[in-house]
Amino acid sequence: MGCGIGSLVSSVACCCGSAACSLCCKACPSMKNSTSTRLAYSFFLITATIFSCIALIPGLGKTLDSLLPGICTNISFIIVDHNQMIDCHSILGYFAVYRICFALACFFFLFMIIMVYVRSSRDPRAYIQNGFWFFKALALIGLLVGAFYIPRNGAFEEVFMYFGLVGGFLFIVIQLILIIDFVHSWNESWVEKFENGQREYYYGLLFFTVFFYAAAITVVVLGYIFYASNAGCGLHIFFITFNLVLCLVASVISFLPKVQEHNPTSGILQSSFVSLYVMYLTWSAMSNNSNRACNPSLLGIIEHGKYTPTSTASPVVANTTAFSPIVPYQPTHSLDAPSIVSLVLWFLVILYSSFSSASKGDKLISGGNGKERTSLTDGEPEDSKDLDRQKVWDDEREQVAYSYSGCHLIFFLASLYVMMTLTNWYKPSNDLNSFTANEPSMWVKISSSWLCIVLYIWTCIAPCVLEGRDFS
Repeated sequence: MGCGIGSLVSSVACCCGSAACSLCCKACPSMKNSTSTRLAYSFFLITATIFSCIALIPGLGKTLDSLLPGICTNISFIIVDHNQMIDCHSILGYFAVYRICFALACFFFLFMIIMVYVRSSRDPRAYIQNGFWFFKALALIGLLVGAFYIPRNGAFEEVFMYFGLVGGFLFIVIQLILIIDFVHSWNESWVEKFENGQREYYYGLLFFTVFFYAAAITVVVLGYIFYASNAGCGLHIFFITFNLVLCLVASVISFLPKVQEHNPTSGILQSSFVSLYVMYLTWSAMSNNSNRACNPSLLGIIEHGKYTPTSTASPVVANTTAFSPIVPYQPTHSLDAPSIVSLVLWFLVILYSSFSSASKGDKLISGGNGKERTSLTDGEPEDSKDLDRQKVWDDEREQVAYSYSGCHLIFFLASLYVMMTLTNWYKPSNDLNSFTANEPSMWVKISSSWLCIVLYIWTCIAPCVLEGRDFS
């Protein structure tokens, strides 16, 4: 009996302890507490994203409404454009995603406020940041359940969508910074190994540079063929041509003698990677154009070789002025190709941010709280037996390895970005001819492609312009 109680108390203590990965004890590899904590919060974020994807499964609307009523309570259809209506249950998956991500955003926003100005793990609030995982999971579940009882009165989705647009765009900016930082670090690491006599890294740099440029050129060619060949697609021609010119300019700047003199690690590997990412953003933006004649589906391109515009008549609406019956709509809610790629990139960025020694995104936000340290607290614990007994050690006794508040801000913005991506940046009162296309999302994505080029060019020329600063 005593052993059973002792085991139960030990398990509860494990769930509430300060080491995130001590939840799995011996099963986890040894790591810093700062890393394990960010991974645990990433697990919350990714798990909620998986549930959001499940909510979009076709035919799950009625099940969601019966299990968690509230969204379509006292409303059987939604009126749009003053004279059209749509069955509320047919787009319940989108409403569910809004509520799941709303709860997730509230969770991270609350922790962002609580963790302001935490300097070391000796701060009492650090115990909340790094422990009490069982109770934090319960709190998140409570927020998720409560969010489903927000009634669908038209105001919540419209208002929160604008928060999603702003937050999603800000996360794209942070994602751009992390991607550019990653490719610079990658190039610097491989160049250093090549200079140390490991010639295979030279061939690796050459291979990936050629591959990235070839992939970017392929996107350009396919963009002209499938997204800019029909009449009235002049905007797409401008997007592709303008971004192609910007990529060429960035590539030339990256290996100018003056740039190489002040920034020896600058090279065409970075410019090739950035060029491919910019062309991906261009394709993603064009995929959100509401002009269906210029926006073929990827499946249609694969199956038929070229998209043939069809009638724009919507099967999802009915005319209320003529007292027509509500036309039930059964959307597939399937993610389009740009959304899938966006989620993959989002996942990789979250992992990169979690494993970074000092998370670059929250470091920029917080003004440099996270600094690389060479003190004992950044290494393994003094007592090797302690490492055998506890797989996670405290590396923040002198100062935090990353900004706690900044980390939660990134996860807050990531929650909004997931919401907008899974719903295809969809506004409930938009033209229902397309659930995957609207003008705001197109301009958000194309603007982010221009911002990406500007940020990359600045990383190349900043050492030349600001010669007195250390950019190492």
